[in-house]
Amino acid sequence: MAQEHSPLEQFEIHPIIDLSFAGVDASFTNSSLFMVLVVGLLTLFTISATRGSALVPGRGQAMLEMAYEFIAAMVRDNAGRDAKPFFPFVFTLFMFVLGSNVMGMIPGSFTVTSHIAVTFALAALVFVGVTLLGFIKNGAKFLKLFAPSGVPLALLPLIILIELVSYMSRPISLSVRLFANMLAGHIMLKVFAGFVISLGSLGAIGVAAAVMPFALNVVLTGLEFLVAFLQAYVFAILTCVYLHDALHPEH
Repeated sequence: MAQEHSPLEQFEIHPIIDLSFAGVDASFTNSSLFMVLVVGLLTLFTISATRGSALVPGRGQAMLEMAYEFIAAMVRDNAGRDAKPFFPFVFTLFMFVLGSNVMGMIPGSFTVTSHIAVTFALAALVFVGVTLLGFIKNGAKFLKLFAPSGVPLALLPLIILIELVSYMSRPISLSVRLFANMLAGHIMLKVFAGFVISLGSLGAIGVAAAVMPFALNVVLTGLEFLVAFLQAYVFAILTCVYLHDALHPEH
C-alpha cells in the first residue's frame, strides 16, 4: 500500500510494447508514448494554426506567432544575427521542452523531462552539435574559446583548464537543471496532495485541516506551470549562448 502512494511512483517507466535488438532493451514505454504525444500535439497545433493564415490572426495563430517572435528575438539577441539558420532547431527544442513540461502537469500523464536520460540526451545533442559547428565554422580558431585574449602567459594554463572543465560540464548542468526542477516540483505536488487525501479521510476535523495543504497545492500548481515555462526558456537561451560561442569563439 505504501508503494501505491509513493511520490516517486509517478516517475516509474513501464514497457508498453516489449522490444529487444541484439540483447538491447528497446521497449516502447510510457515515456516514449508521451514523447510521441507531445510531438504529435505540437505538430497538429502548428499545422492548424498556420493553415489559412489571416491578416487578423485567430487565437491559435496569435499564440504561434508570439512563440515565433519570442524565440526569433532570443536567437538574434543571444546568438547573433548570423545564427538565424539555427532558429528552427532552437524553436523546436523550446517547444518540445515546454510541451513536455506542460503535458506532465495533466493528472495521470507522464513527465518525460523528469528523467535525466531524456534531459541529458537533449543536452548532449546541443553540446555535440555546437562543438561540431564551432570546429566546422572556425577550424582550429575555435580553441580560442578556451584561451581568452589578454590573459597573462603565466595564468594561461590555469585559465585553459578552468575553461575546458566549464565547457565539458555544460551538458551536465543543462540536463540536471531541467531534470531536477521538474522532479522536485512534481514530488512536492504529490506529497501535498497525499496530505489532503490523508487528512480528508479523518472526518470533519481532518477535512478542515486539509484546507491549508489543499490551498498550498493550488499555489504550487500555478508555480509549477511557471517553472515549466522558465525551464524551457533557460534551456533554449543557454543553447543560444552556446551557439554564440561556437560562431564567435574569439568574443
